[in-house]
Formats: sequence, C-alpha cells, structure tokens
Amino acid sequence: MRLNACAAQNNLGFMYANGQGVEKDYNEALKWYQLAASQGDTISQMNLGVMFAYGQGVPIDHAQSLKWYLQAADCGSADAQYCLGVMYATGRGVSQAYDVALKWYSQAAAQGHIRSQLNLGLMYANAQGVHQDHKKALMCFQSAADMGDATAQYNLGVVYSMGQGVAQNYELAVHWYQLAATQGDAYAQSNLALLFHNGQGVDQDFLRAHHCYQMAADQGDAYAQFNLGVLYANGQGVEKDFFAALDWYRLAAAQGDAAAQHGIGLMYQMGSGVPQDYVQAFKWFQVSAEQGFTAAQVDLGWLCANGQGALQDFSLAHMWFNIGAAFGDLSAVAGRDFVAKQMTAQQIADAQKMAREYIDRISKVDKS
Repeated sequence: MRLNACAAQNNLGFMYANGQGVEKDYNEALKWYQLAASQGDTISQMNLGVMFAYGQGVPIDHAQSLKWYLQAADCGSADAQYCLGVMYATGRGVSQAYDVALKWYSQAAAQGHIRSQLNLGLMYANAQGVHQDHKKALMCFQSAADMGDATAQYNLGVVYSMGQGVAQNYELAVHWYQLAATQGDAYAQSNLALLFHNGQGVDQDFLRAHHCYQMAADQGDAYAQFNLGVLYANGQGVEKDFFAALDWYRLAAAQGDAAAQHGIGLMYQMGSGVPQDYVQAFKWFQVSAEQGFTAAQVDLGWLCANGQGALQDFSLAHMWFNIGAAFGDLSAVAGRDFVAKQMTAQQIADAQKMAREYIDRISKVDKS
C-alpha cells in the first residue's frame, strides 16, 4: 500500500512540475515529491535533486541537490548516479573530482544508462580521471550508440575516422556519422560532408557534401559554414559564387573560425568577389594568425615583407614566418630565409625574440 501511495505522490508531483492536467506549480510539486521521498521513493528523491539543482520553485541549492541525488543513487537510481557524475565532472556545486565522477558514471553505465555510457567513454577518450584508453572509450561509445544515442554515434565516427584504438576505417566512420546525422547531429553532418568532400570511405561527391554541410551550417556549425564557403569559392557541387562564399566565410568567421577568417583575407588579397583591398586582407590574416592558423601566419608574413596593407616591415615578416616555421610549415621556412637576406643580424635577433615571446604567450594561454 505504501509503495502505491508513494508512486501516486510522485506522479502528482510530476504533474504539477510539468503542468500535465493541472496548472504548473512547483510548490505543489515540491510538496508531493517530499512526501514520497521521505518514505524512500527513489524517483521522488531524484526529482527533488533536479528541483534544487535548477531552482525549480526553490532557490538553487547544490547541497540539497547533492543530498537527494545521493539518497536516490545509493538506492540504485541510475539517473541519480548520472547526475552525480555530472556534478563531480563539471564541479557544479562540488569540488571537481573526475575520479568520483568516474565512479558514479560507471555505476549508472552498468545499468545501461545511455548518457553515462557516453560520458564514461568521453572520460576514457580524454584522460579525465583515468589513463587515456581508446579501447575502453570505444566500448562505452558502442554501448550508447547501439541504443541510438546520436552523440555516441558521432563519437564512434570520430574513433573510426581517426583510428583511435581501432584500425582507421572510413567506411565505418561514414556508417556512424550517417546514423547520427539523420538524428540531426550537426557535428556528424559536418564530418560526413567532409568525407564526401574528400572521397574518404565513399566516392567523392560534392553535391552530397554540399547537402550535409548545408544541414550543419543551418544549425550554426562554423566548420560547415566555412566548408560551404570553400565549395562556392571553388565551384564544387555548385556554381562558383564568390559572393556566396564570402557570406558563408563571414558567418563562420563571426564565430571565431580561423580558417574562415583566413579565407576572407584571401578574397580581399585576390579581389575575389570584392575589390582588392590589402588593408582588409592584412586585418583578416592577422585575426586568423593570432589564433595560430599557420597559413594565415605565412600570408601575413608576405604582406609585411611586401608592404601590402601596412608599412613594409621585414622584422615583423620574419617573426610571422618564424612562428609558422616553428609549427613545421615549409613555406614559412622559405619566407623566413628570404626576408632574412634583407635584414641585419640585430634585426634577425630581435625578430627571433619577438617570435619566441609570442609563442610563449600563446602557450601560456593554451594551458590556462
């Protein structure tokens, strides 16, 4: 009888919390959840944890949220175990502790909790609280993907595309990306488009690449927006259209996409779809170069060397070429060697110092 009463109390709480058949009323929901939770109802305990976590009818109170999640989790609630995993993985209301997150995700995943399987896979893939283990990540992603989770399917696509813990297999990458893409996953749509674009695991097909990029771009994916710009700039699968290319580049660049910023610079440098404008080219190359985009660093170096868009400055040119060369770009090495012939030994030393200071500064930012 008590179990039936608890279930009824929880159901009343759920109805008030979600406005099902009654006007939404978090206070009433809280009352009924508390009645059931005090009698050991794990679902109500879980729901109370959610209300305190997100401030539904009560002030946000992570201590109360933690209390109710723990009670439900200790009684075997996979949802509560997952929520505890999220709290400790993100440091939401508790000190971040990947090892504790791993414990709770593992318990929930063992019960078939899909999001826990996914997050456990991500922890193994990214070495969060554990040694990096791509094979274990694969097993976790596979479990969640087989249950239809789009994010897990996308991550399996990445695993097979990159050959992480398995032999690289573009055909399997296409398979998993397609499953995730049909569920609307923008990252999967974008990566699937790239495989069609490059003919990896499938016959090269610019039309299908365009279709998949378009779906992802319409969801705001900057990488897809940039690649749509590339298709229009090159006339691949569509009529060549520099104006459309520039529009897509600008959308991606506004989100900070360094490749798109470089693409805009190239269009101004070449006068493609816009009047030739070295000042604008210099501006966009610099924005991209400062994000570490090597091609932009090289192109900026040549503008500095040639005095295009700014006063001729061999020292600055040498600095940008040197930065690009530090990341293995052979054209940057050639540019650096060329401008070095126009410089004194002191100017070269000063330029090398500027490059070292720049790289050190960027490295510190990346680590922070």
